[in-house]
This record gives sequence, C-alpha cells and structure tokens, in this order.
Amino acid sequence: MQSDSLRPGGDIADAYEIYGRMLFKIAMVHLGNKEDAEEAMQETFIKLLYKSPEFKDQGHEKAWLIRVITNHCKNMQGSLWRRRVMKVEEINEYFEFSSPDRALMDHVLKLPFKYKTVIHLYYYEDYSVREISEILQISESAIKMRLNRGRKLLKMDLEGEE
Repeated sequence: MQSDSLRPGGDIADAYEIYGRMLFKIAMVHLGNKEDAEEAMQETFIKLLYKSPEFKDQGHEKAWLIRVITNHCKNMQGSLWRRRVMKVEEINEYFEFSSPDRALMDHVLKLPFKYKTVIHLYYYEDYSVREISEILQISESAIKMRLNRGRKLLKMDLEGEE
C-alpha cells in the first residue's frame, strides 16, 4: 500500500473519466446536494491519488472507489449538522427519471444509510449481492438482509402514501 507517494501506473484523470459520474450519483443519493457530493468526490479522488492500494484490475479499483465514497458519505451523514438537516436538491440533473421513478427515488432517499446503499447499488448500479458484499466488505447474508429490510421499509412507506 502506498502512503506518501503519488499513484503509480494510473492516471487520475482516466479514473475520473471512467468512474466519476457513477461515484457522483452515489454521493448524491447519500448526501442529497451537489456541494456535499462534490466534496465527497474530491476526498475520494484524493485518497485514490495518495492512499490507494495496488489494484489487481479495473473491477478492484472500482469496488475500492465505491467503498471509499460510501464510507466518506457515511461519515458526512454522521456529523451533527447533517443529522439535523437533510437537503435533497438538484437530483434530477444527475439521474434520468420518469415521474414514477422520481417518486420512488424520493422514498429510497429517505431510507436509513445502510439500506439506501445496498438498494442503490443493487437496483440503480446493477450490482449482484455477491459484488455488493465484496465492495462493502460485509457478508452476502447481511446484504440480502439489508435488501429485504430496505424493500419492506419502502413498501411500508409507499403503502402509507395511498
């Protein structure tokens, strides 16, 4: 693992080009506004530049970046100010929604962090349970449980609207 040296063998601009849009969308889902999502992106790419391990392949790099941005968003969510104020703005600019999909995304955004993460990765980024387990470094059974509980919370929330 590198610590104080720049990232060898890879161009940060290439990584940004390949993963930037996906990582920004993940941050928007978790944080709800452009400025915080941009801050999470910046911190993630700084870590990529200075603290990334040697990657086996592109999939390993992608999983590492998702884990880093998800953890950073979780830390940002944990701050006292963020717990009191949750803004969701400008999300339509970054996701292509039909009206019913937008309504569903509003409900997904209200989920607790651990459910929102797996729901987003599974349904919006098309990762399998196994892949999410590897990315988040938790067991497949924990992913399945979070998906199940997240779906139940969504169902209760949606049924409560009717």
